[in-house]
Amino acid sequence: MNRLLAVLALLLVCATVTDAYGQNSPPASAVLSPQSIDLWPAGVPADSGDGPRGAERIGQTGSGVGAVSHISQPRIVIYRPLHPNGAAVLLMGGGGYFRIEVGNEANPTAQWLAAIGVTPVVLYYRLPADHWKAVAPFQDGQRAIRVLRAQASQLGIDPHHIGVIGFSAGGNLAGILATRSETNFYTPTDAVDQQSSRPDFAGLIYPVTSLQPPYATTRSVRELSTQADAATAYTVQLHVSHTMPPTFIAHAVDDPIANVGASLALFDLLRQAQVPAELHVFEKGGHGWGLGQPGTLVSAWPGLFATWARVHGFFPGGSGVTPYPLFPRAGTTPNPSTTDDNR
Repeated sequence: MNRLLAVLALLLVCATVTDAYGQNSPPASAVLSPQSIDLWPAGVPADSGDGPRGAERIGQTGSGVGAVSHISQPRIVIYRPLHPNGAAVLLMGGGGYFRIEVGNEANPTAQWLAAIGVTPVVLYYRLPADHWKAVAPFQDGQRAIRVLRAQASQLGIDPHHIGVIGFSAGGNLAGILATRSETNFYTPTDAVDQQSSRPDFAGLIYPVTSLQPPYATTRSVRELSTQADAATAYTVQLHVSHTMPPTFIAHAVDDPIANVGASLALFDLLRQAQVPAELHVFEKGGHGWGLGQPGTLVSAWPGLFATWARVHGFFPGGSGVTPYPLFPRAGTTPNPSTTDDNR
């Protein structure tokens, strides 16, 4: 009976609220007021290109509902739980580096993490499709981790329990941050840049990890190709080493966009490098499922991830009776056959 009451209470906490953009955000009852931090108060790195001007664009139709593009001010938005457990996760929505799936991927995942006491941090990174150079999103991701470490005490997080979760193209970004943390994607400029950019753990959800044949068929490949060596610089498999953080991968066999074979190859390389890793391959699910619709095979991944993170000591035990509150996924269900969703 106590377990049932606890589950019902957690479901109530996860009631959906809608922000000004019509995107689902962590509910007010689960988090303190969100805090936005500009990643580059002195201006973005000079070598990252000349991006867009004007307001950001928010998708209103189809699989792009709630997706953000036209980003000129890269930032992180932090949702501090009412009862934080010290862990934090930087969330990177997918979108083929031409938009960021905030409404369908990053914000629902933030809602779930906040409900179990983890501090979710949504990354608004610059997009090569908006005429930023290919390196720009990797600069933003690296800087975001450093900012979180530099402000860990103010944010109430453990600087050694900062992980990343990336979806699709965001999984590519998360994978490169995990494999190439010793590479400076920009010239360090201040005390924040003295912090380590290595995430403590990584979750790669239907990730685009390879930009090379036979997997070079995604929108991510096209958008990053403005950099001559992108196929080697941003193929995760080419940078695996024993210094990588523990890594969790979830993928569906029938994914029509990011071939599951790339995740299988990545897992094998992680195993050979003796990196603690866990791979879940689901029979069905397609691509772009975010948390997964309740009752589907892929909807198991959040619970599996939370258990994995607790076993490794990143999520403290007892943070919730169930790691995955069952609530409807935000927005519309993406159509994997849509050209715009070729991520």
